[in-house]
Amino acid sequence: MKTCPRCGKQYTEPGINFCLEDGELLSHLQESRDPSLFADDQPPTVIMDSTRATRETNWPTMDPIMPYSSPVVQFPNQSMLSPVSQSKDQTLPIVSMALGIASLIFVCCYGGIWLGAPAAVVGFLAMRNADRDPSRYGGKGLATAGLVIGIITFVLSILFIFLGLVAQVS
Repeated sequence: MKTCPRCGKQYTEPGINFCLEDGELLSHLQESRDPSLFADDQPPTVIMDSTRATRETNWPTMDPIMPYSSPVVQFPNQSMLSPVSQSKDQTLPIVSMALGIASLIFVCCYGGIWLGAPAAVVGFLAMRNADRDPSRYGGKGLATAGLVIGIITFVLSILFIFLGLVAQVS
């Protein structure tokens, strides 16, 4: 038997799942059982052993552990060592070359204007840095290549724009 929790109407048909009056989902009625049967339905209490006793150890006391420090190496004749050479900064030449290559790829879409011109400017700055301080800056060949490719693609893009305008007029 099923009953509606909202209106309390009871249904005996097994195929009905919703109340015909208000559309509420029907709940099954359970047979009434004697509540005293389950009154003491708690889990049994288990009494465990007494607390665990640990044995004392007679371990020797130690000094606290010190953090690791790298050993200092002393060379007998330090004047014989060569100075550490650092790599030269090639950031601007690489950026110039990358912009130049990208402007070659996009020259058909006027990439020489929006990629070639920055490639030429960055290539010029990189060449100036390499000329002023060659011990710190490198990549003069990359800078030259980026500068040349940037100028060529810029001129080609301007030429494409000019030819496009001439073709529209005529």
